[in-house]
Amino acid sequence: MNLNDCVECFMDFYTRHFPLMNRSVLLVRVASGLVATAKLFKTALKARHQLAFAVWMPATIPVNNQLPIMPISSFPAFCLLPSIILPLLFMGFGSTELVAQERPNIVFFFSDDLTTQAISAYQYGLDLPATPNIDRLAHEGMLFENSFCGNSICTPSRATVMTGLHSHKNGIVNLGGVLDPERSTWPKALRSGGYTTAIFGKWHMKTKPTGFDEWAVLSGQGSYYNPDFFFSNGESRRIEGHSTNIVTDLALDWLDRRDTSKPFALMVQHKAPHRNWKPSLRELELYEDIEFSEPPSLFDEYEGRVAAANHKMGIDGHMSLASDLMLLSTQEDLDVISRFTPEQRKAYLAAFEKENAAFLANPPTGKELVRWKYQRYMKNYLRCVAGVDRNVGRVLAELDKAGLSENTIVVYCADQGFYLGEHGWFDKRWAYEESLKMPLIVRWPGKVKPDTRCPAMVQNIDYAPTLLQAAGIATDWDVHGISLMPLLINAGATPKGWRDTIYYRYMDGGHGVAPHSAIRTDDFKLLYFDRPRNEAEEKSRWELFDLKNDPQEMSNLATDTAYAEKLKSMQARFQKTREFYGDTDERIWQRGVGKKYASDKYIRLSNQR
Repeated sequence: MNLNDCVECFMDFYTRHFPLMNRSVLLVRVASGLVATAKLFKTALKARHQLAFAVWMPATIPVNNQLPIMPISSFPAFCLLPSIILPLLFMGFGSTELVAQERPNIVFFFSDDLTTQAISAYQYGLDLPATPNIDRLAHEGMLFENSFCGNSICTPSRATVMTGLHSHKNGIVNLGGVLDPERSTWPKALRSGGYTTAIFGKWHMKTKPTGFDEWAVLSGQGSYYNPDFFFSNGESRRIEGHSTNIVTDLALDWLDRRDTSKPFALMVQHKAPHRNWKPSLRELELYEDIEFSEPPSLFDEYEGRVAAANHKMGIDGHMSLASDLMLLSTQEDLDVISRFTPEQRKAYLAAFEKENAAFLANPPTGKELVRWKYQRYMKNYLRCVAGVDRNVGRVLAELDKAGLSENTIVVYCADQGFYLGEHGWFDKRWAYEESLKMPLIVRWPGKVKPDTRCPAMVQNIDYAPTLLQAAGIATDWDVHGISLMPLLINAGATPKGWRDTIYYRYMDGGHGVAPHSAIRTDDFKLLYFDRPRNEAEEKSRWELFDLKNDPQEMSNLATDTAYAEKLKSMQARFQKTREFYGDTDERIWQRGVGKKYASDKYIRLSNQR
């Protein structure tokens, strides 16, 4: 093997296994490393003693705080191994500066309840308005087609995103959970590793954010209009305007005055489009003349799905005309917009006046009432989505203007999916596809091939190890997730041995959703209702769905004898998956107040649910 072959061999190894480095920088380091290796070998052969080499691995320098010892007799076998050459590339060639300069910035967009069906890049069949700025990220990066949450409810999902752990291990199993201020998270690790970090918007984990140089967050759900923000300097104040615009304003202000000597991680977390849907004045009159198509399951009768029939999240029976749909016909109804300024109130009343008057003059009933509610719901929900999309565009434009786009990973995701009328529902919580799936789009110029779609199954447990590996920082705590880097750098191709099952568990119980667990494979899904609420649910604890032939999950096959063997194999897989993730202590899932912390650890002490 000549010198050119040797260099190319190393280059191929590095670019496949250590994709964070620029190829031109690698070439310089490899060449310098070969020269240094030759000199060291010459010295070592003369001295005939042992040499210590620091074996560099991504985010692990050195290994277990020790330098591996390699006897001189082993040199011939090791001389062509990247584990020798690579550490030399970090010795005496200004490598620390180069690595610091090359580490990517991170912008992490996080929306509440913004489902994949509402993002036009996902192409899920509903004829809904375009989301051009989120779509831009998909066209310039990678869209994950099978991205899932592990617990489809706000607070638990957020804790999983931060920690890389399922609910039973991160300490938050329901909406009443509180994030332990001492728990390890990826922003903390980034900050310890030299990043400057900030978060703005919806936090929803009750204790003050830790691991950030600066933060300004809503308390609990926060408000769409004129929200109260709590700041890292101890201040709190009400800011006039719409929350989606304000969160972006705060994020861009920080981006402009951040410490530019460090790479940054910026989390931009929107309340929208969470219920109750109040779009900004700018989007308030969008879609006035559009009638949205209805999902095929809008009038689902839940045959064979006993627990689903006992829900309390239906557009028909559980969606309020006033607080959810802005049908403001009495003085009491006006309390829905009591937080508004006079100008905001005037605009809202005018926007809905004509449609509301028509409704009150001839109130629809039965299925026609459901259809009216569905249309009003969709318009306000999608108006909120349009506001999020517009503000994503604002941040992308600022990254372009500042020359930051090329070295910035941009992640767009949400805490879970949401129902847009499927099964007659709004809200989330169930392990059915619409709420189990969550959007995930990643743009990383030069590393992620543009306009790619990844079919591999990923979960929100994977975000922490992925972002830390991208930054070259160790995940120094045990996580359930696995890094998505092999998918990101290989055009979404699923590597051999990738996970074939995802795990889900929901125990909050709100909206009449029965506590349940689930696993999903590429082709099948199995639900198990842990705590039946009546005799009928006791007899129907298992649900099995063939996702290829029944993507809407309308036919429960658990009692179909033709699927008896499949049910048995899925039940065995379910038990193995539960054991794999260590979800074996039922006491963890009992509803309660949980661990208490010192009062100064909380954003505020009043109810933040």
